[in-house]
Amino acid sequence: MPDQFTERLDLFSTGDSEHKTALLALQRGIEKECLRIEPTGMLAQTPHPQGLGSPLTHPNITTDFSESLLELITPVSTSIEQTLDTLDQVHRAVYPQLEGEELWPASMPCVLASGENIPVAKYGSSNIAQMKTAYRRGLGHRYGRPMQTIAGIHYNFSLPESMWALLQQQDHDKRPAQAYKTDAYFSLIRNFRRTSWLLIYLYGASPAVCESFLKGREHNLQRYDRGSFYLPHGTALRMGGLGYQSSAQESLNICYNSIDNYIDTLRCAITNTHPEYERLGIKKDGEHQQLSASLLQIENEFYSSIRPKRVTDSGEIPIGALASRGVEYIEVRCIDVNPYLPLGIDADQIRFLDCFLLYCLFKRSPACDDSDRQRISHNQTQIVNCGRAPELMLATAQGDRPMQEWGAELLDGIDKIALLLDAAHGGDDYQRVCAEQRVKLLDPSLTPSAQILADMQAKDTPFFGFAMNLAQQHGQHFRDQPLSAAQMAHFDQLRAHSIEQQHLVEAADQQSFDDFLASYYSQYATL
Repeated sequence: MPDQFTERLDLFSTGDSEHKTALLALQRGIEKECLRIEPTGMLAQTPHPQGLGSPLTHPNITTDFSESLLELITPVSTSIEQTLDTLDQVHRAVYPQLEGEELWPASMPCVLASGENIPVAKYGSSNIAQMKTAYRRGLGHRYGRPMQTIAGIHYNFSLPESMWALLQQQDHDKRPAQAYKTDAYFSLIRNFRRTSWLLIYLYGASPAVCESFLKGREHNLQRYDRGSFYLPHGTALRMGGLGYQSSAQESLNICYNSIDNYIDTLRCAITNTHPEYERLGIKKDGEHQQLSASLLQIENEFYSSIRPKRVTDSGEIPIGALASRGVEYIEVRCIDVNPYLPLGIDADQIRFLDCFLLYCLFKRSPACDDSDRQRISHNQTQIVNCGRAPELMLATAQGDRPMQEWGAELLDGIDKIALLLDAAHGGDDYQRVCAEQRVKLLDPSLTPSAQILADMQAKDTPFFGFAMNLAQQHGQHFRDQPLSAAQMAHFDQLRAHSIEQQHLVEAADQQSFDDFLASYYSQYATL
């Protein structure tokens, strides 16, 4: 009997136009974070540029934690080229508004004077705007503002309905389509969590950090030079103890075995108070210092390498949307910004991500238990801290296994997905990209993390100098290619419309902020 992976490969290898069309309609979107910096390389202290419109309502340009941390967003598209072209245009719309500032090209931040000098993002006077700012203020108190300046790329991915229909028919599954799709997305997520260490190894691009980021923090890094710390075989410090990790969240045991498990465990973390955060208090001098004293203020505070997602209605809680309408797409969150690339990501990396995610979907995905979760955490830590170390071993249910051996096995399966996608698209781009990753698996010096350290050494420059040089190069690249008149008019229209929309949101408020929060949190009690 063929296994599930083989059956699904066979299903899409028929050459039938329906199957080819489904493979051509994979849907993707990108959210790229990047810090605004002063010409000196210090974090910009200026507010979000007015010429970029309202960060509350602009569809392409917003802010994340800080006023200085831009988030550039592409809409959903079935075309890799269109996605990257949109991201390129958004960059070219941003640069003329920077007034001498640059965009930092790396995941680990620029020179930070102190946590207090990192401005928390503001979104206006509406209740939802106040909630966004209070949430960020809470993050700053809980984890420190410097950690929130770390940037990444979020990759949003979904399958077209036609592909889901083919898979459900093959599985002889009679449930409603959304129930089937939701379960399948959670299967993908479980497999992703088991194997995402491979993505971190291949694309991790944060092996070093500016000394200013480490002030007052315990760490296990080694001094690289007068201004930098690093790990000799590190890959993505952003994904380790310095990045999106929290001692308080270590007690969380979020379960991905079903949507009900996932919602229940997240809801408990949002509704149960945490002693440390109770001591912090909710308000100080009438101003919210955090949204609540719970372990998580809202779902987004849970730092995960991948999330099940559903677009929410106005005022709707995310897990409420999942509970009522199921999973719509997944968000991959373990991708470093590649400092060598003006956009931080390119078409080849997107092709590999598509192959990897389909592999995770096609493979059978057993439920996770506590030992499985421990191995996932252990393997990620190993890859983050010493992923390029010779003869590195990773944990499996059958015992420790050489990283390169396991990676080669994964690539054997991913290659078969690449063959499917090349048959649909024509050419050999997907297979070529996978072959290049196999070479990187065998030769760690070809990984971005190794290249960054090699360039720092060759140019005798600290991490700051390395990244600052690229920031200036990328800035010149975009300024040398200004938007066309039609493109400028389009972004002018988006800017004006976003400001109008913010004013409408503010005018529509009928509650006090405290009543708004009470109404918002009451939704968790009804799940």
